[in-house]
Amino acid sequence: MAVKLTIHPEHPQTRHVSRVATDLQSGHLIIYPTDTNYGLGCDIFNKKTIDRIYNVKRESAKKPLSFVCADLTDLALYARNISNAHYRLMKRLLPGPYTFILEASREVPKFMMSKRKTVGIRVPNNEICLAIVRELGRPIVSTSVSDRSGEALNDPIDIEGIYGKNVDTIVDGGVLISEPSTIVDLTGDDPIILREGKGMDALAGA
Repeated sequence: MAVKLTIHPEHPQTRHVSRVATDLQSGHLIIYPTDTNYGLGCDIFNKKTIDRIYNVKRESAKKPLSFVCADLTDLALYARNISNAHYRLMKRLLPGPYTFILEASREVPKFMMSKRKTVGIRVPNNEICLAIVRELGRPIVSTSVSDRSGEALNDPIDIEGIYGKNVDTIVDGGVLISEPSTIVDLTGDDPIILREGKGMDALAGA
């Protein structure tokens, strides 16, 4: 059964954040809050645990997964060929509820890339997940937690009931107002919105 840790959403307790980072280093599969939905995640360099994610979600391993970076500095490490205009756009919007599709750098494990050699990168506006990524020192996988019908789960009690036996650690950051991230493709000259979600108003004014 998963270990459940309650972490303050605005002032994450250092000891709990360190515990989660240690779990990730040990190859654990965790559930954690973001600024959109609860995410199912692990260290992006741990292929065995990433395979567990696909098994738990009952999805094809061919479906690309996005991941969470701590800030724009990290983002620049794992993506390449970012134009000045696109960098300014991300600087204005991040941290925030966006997934940016970018060309992958050599730092990204091949099993995390799409066939186009691109990656989906997030820097969520959520203190808990950013604290975990900073403590770990490298990105973590980000894929939404949902029930069998595909409906996003936003209550840690419901999440524990459904996923408690399938993951190692559940980070309880409170009940979230679930809304998917806005996905923006920045691999071309102009941004292309692939999915409208949270933060569309700010994006339109960017």
